[in-house]
Amino acid sequence: MGQFDVTQMDLEKLRKVDVRTVDPATLVDIREIEVDRTLSKEERQIEFLRQIKNPYCFRVGKVAVSVGFADNGVTFEKRMEHYIQTL
Repeated sequence: MGQFDVTQMDLEKLRKVDVRTVDPATLVDIREIEVDRTLSKEERQIEFLRQIKNPYCFRVGKVAVSVGFADNGVTFEKRMEHYIQTL
């Protein structure tokens, strides 16, 4: 597998994609991503990034999804748990 380099500037540009204005047809459907589990952790991460193209903005079916991360130490799982409890 070849090297897949993503710079900090690339990530910042990807992070700024506005899910409200992006054409959903241009986004990758996360359900279609398949990563070989026999690869090393680093190789799996690289392969995921290669396939998803933008880890901050993608589709789940017809729904465009935007993901953001905070530096406050709260995990994604905890945030989702809290969200689900508020429904």
